[in-house]
Amino acid sequence: MKKNYYLRLALSVILLMHSVISIFSGDVNSFGLQYLNTIGFSPVGLYLAWAVKLIHFISVPMLWIDRYLKPIAIGNIVIFILGIYFVHWQNGWFVVGGGTNGIEFNVLLIFCFFNLIFPEVHIPGRKNNGSL
Repeated sequence: MKKNYYLRLALSVILLMHSVISIFSGDVNSFGLQYLNTIGFSPVGLYLAWAVKLIHFISVPMLWIDRYLKPIAIGNIVIFILGIYFVHWQNGWFVVGGGTNGIEFNVLLIFCFFNLIFPEVHIPGRKNNGSL
């Protein structure tokens, strides 16, 4: 699995920044109490918000040491799909540019984590020799 070193490094930096900053700023509490609770997750919105951030945070060292990649990938894919559905979908595609807070970043992260689950995908009818 050493072939995906740069992908794991990039994902770990993104997850580290996304989790640590919102934990220390208190945004994770606001997200749980003021957003998730108000869209129907009360009284567990705060716990769900913390679960998301802790999954992101725990994923970081696992990505660094190249362990438990499939469960980490699945957990994060579920989080990003739910993020698209509950948070980003109504904002459209673009994170910046043609809009704000859209789904494009989540879609990219989902496919990056799929690459950790399925690093060697064979396309039927094509030789898998690394050439295009």
